[in-house]
This record gives sequence, structure tokens and C-alpha cells, in this order.
Amino acid sequence: MFTRREYLKLATAAGLSLAVHPTRLWADDRPRALIRRAIPRGEETLPVVGLGSSASFAQMANEGSIDGIRDVLQTFTDHGGQVFDTAPSYASAEEVAADVAQKLGIVKKLFWATKVNVARGGGKAKPEEARAQIERSIERLGKPQMDLIQVHNLGDVPTQLSILKEYRDAGKLRYIGVTTTFPRQYEELEKIMQVEPLDFIGVDYAIDHRVMEDRIFPLAMDRGIGVLAYQPFGRNRLWRKVEGFALPEWAGEYDIHTWGQFFLKFVVSHPAVTVATPATRRPRHIIDNLGAATGVLPDEVGRRRMIAYLQSL
Repeated sequence: MFTRREYLKLATAAGLSLAVHPTRLWADDRPRALIRRAIPRGEETLPVVGLGSSASFAQMANEGSIDGIRDVLQTFTDHGGQVFDTAPSYASAEEVAADVAQKLGIVKKLFWATKVNVARGGGKAKPEEARAQIERSIERLGKPQMDLIQVHNLGDVPTQLSILKEYRDAGKLRYIGVTTTFPRQYEELEKIMQVEPLDFIGVDYAIDHRVMEDRIFPLAMDRGIGVLAYQPFGRNRLWRKVEGFALPEWAGEYDIHTWGQFFLKFVVSHPAVTVATPATRRPRHIIDNLGAATGVLPDEVGRRRMIAYLQSL
């Protein structure tokens, strides 16, 4: 079984053929399409692994690394990636990524998921400021109909979600939702999900952070709400956990060849999860991550096996 570093060395050596088919070195050498999952309230499917930008793109944008953003987005779409998650609050990540996407001519290939939140310090949001932020996001991308905008971190949901409903009803926005990665907001999120016509939620979920499985995920499935899974690597927590340890031999049964794929396959194997959105600034990690959207996903027995192995380290 290969480590992530060894896998990526092979990917670099194999060049374009491996880049097009991230799992060609494994098992039977057959090209494999990305696993897709339906949007519960939509009429389309999305690849189960997307791309986040909260830290990586913000850092690259601040550094002026336009070439880095271009390489990541180009690699992502070249290999079938579709869902890109961003926000106006991620420094200049949204602005720079939108400009790069337009110049690359890949806007139509992307399912663009951004956010709105002008509520300061947990207070009230001014409707005119929320509308202005939404309009800037739409204008930056230049898409006639934005794919998804969510209320970021449950900021004044009554005000900002109402505005998103207006945009959806007017045909300027396809899907709406809310997000949070703060445990103190989980109870509020559950209440909102019970009463609001949400298309998506965005929440933190990882193999060592499974609280969403208790109430939020069952409610999402019951209410027909799609789930974007943030922080599937537990920020850097999971990488520290497995440092120096090899994958179990049985990981190959689920077409898992690196720790990154181990973590991602666990996340996307939950039936409530529509798309996981790991962030990265390295094109070779894009290829590795998208490899988790191919082959076999673990069943419930496999998921328990993965949890037990990680806990044993």
C-alpha cells in the first residue's frame, strides 16, 4: 500500500495519463468516472468531491499567486471537478478565483457555491448591505444564474435567507442554504432546517468528528436537503494523527491508496453527504482528492472498520 507521498510521486512520473485517470495505476487499469450524487431538490448530480477555498485560496490570493490559483482550478476542471466553494469573507479568494475562472473559460464547468453574511458580531444584517454583497458575487463570476449562495455561519438568517429566497424566486439564484462549522450553532441549525425550505447546508464533518450523524444528517435526508461537507481532513488534525503510520492493507478493497482518499471516502460514503470540499493549493493533491470519487465506497461495515483503525493509531 502506498503512502500519499509515494502515490503523488508516481502520479508525477506517470504524467498526463494518470492525471486524466487518477486510479489507473491500481487494480485493473480501467478508467473510472467520478462518482456523482443527486442534489435532493434538484434535477442534476454533482461529483462527490469538490474544492474548498477558505484557507488555501485566501493565502494564495494574499500572496499574489495568481498562477497557483489558475493551476489548481485548471487541474480541478480538467479532471472532472465541478463544485467550488468560496465566500466573500475569505480575503480576496472569491474575487481572484472568479477572475481566473472567467479568463480560463471554465465558468460554465463549475458549480459555484458562495456565501453571504454582513451581520457583524452576531447582530442584525442590513438588507441593503446583504444585497450589495450578493450582487458583487454574481457580478464577479459573470454567470447569468448563480448556482448556490448560503448564509455564512448562520448570520442573521431571518434577514439574509429571506433575501436569498427573493433572488431564487427571481431566477437569479438556483439554490439557497445556510452554513456553520461552530458547535454552539448546531442546535440553531437544526431548528432552521426544520422550518426553512433549504436546498443545502454546509457543515464540518470528518471521520473523527461525526456529531452530524446523530441529528443533522438524518434531518437533512428527511427534509431533502443537500449537504456540503467542510473540513473533511479535520483541518490538519487528521494528518497529524496518521503521521508515520501506513494505511491498512484492506484499504485497497475500497480503492483507497492514500490517507487523503481514506479520509474523503469515509466522508462521501455517508448517504447524506452530497459533496465534500477539501481545500488545497497543490494541483497534485487535486488529482489525489478526486481519486476518492472513483471506485468503491465503503459500506457501513467498512466505515466502522475505518473508524476502528484510526482510533487504534
